[in-house]
Amino acid sequence: MTTTQHQNHAGRTGNAPAHSPRIAWATLAPDVYKAMLNLDTAARQNLDPVLLELVRIRASQINHCAFCLDMHTKDALAAGESVERIVQLGAWEESRHFYTEKELAAIELTEAVTVLTEGFVSDAVYERAAEHFDEKELAHLISAITVINAWNRFGVTARLVPGHYTPGSAKR
Repeated sequence: MTTTQHQNHAGRTGNAPAHSPRIAWATLAPDVYKAMLNLDTAARQNLDPVLLELVRIRASQINHCAFCLDMHTKDALAAGESVERIVQLGAWEESRHFYTEKELAAIELTEAVTVLTEGFVSDAVYERAAEHFDEKELAHLISAITVINAWNRFGVTARLVPGHYTPGSAKR
């Protein structure tokens, strides 16, 4: 990094310039928003909070949801996750040694459910997940993956603004 680049980088406040959301969908569709919150609460039951955040981060990376990435990386750090594992998540296939076999199965299932345009969730991916999660956990994991994908679609479409979330504040 050159001196000028370092000075420019060091001068940042930590957040990129904010844009305005396209639409305040949660305010305009409060019943949908409340239903999503309830669905989110139900889906995350029986799941390890750190594993849940890894799944949420990976889906949000794939879906390019900056708002959800901001939220869930902060929540993961607050739950005790390491910066290193969060950073490596985008290249998990090359960084498998950072994750447990159970986490890898959840991450792989997250990708398969998130990127349905590449085909169905394969039996092999499903069976790997089923080896590490009992049926109740697996049902909740699939639910949590589905819910974060829905949140991502709201966030990306509404162009929600990242950078302002504080862990422990209202979830969305």
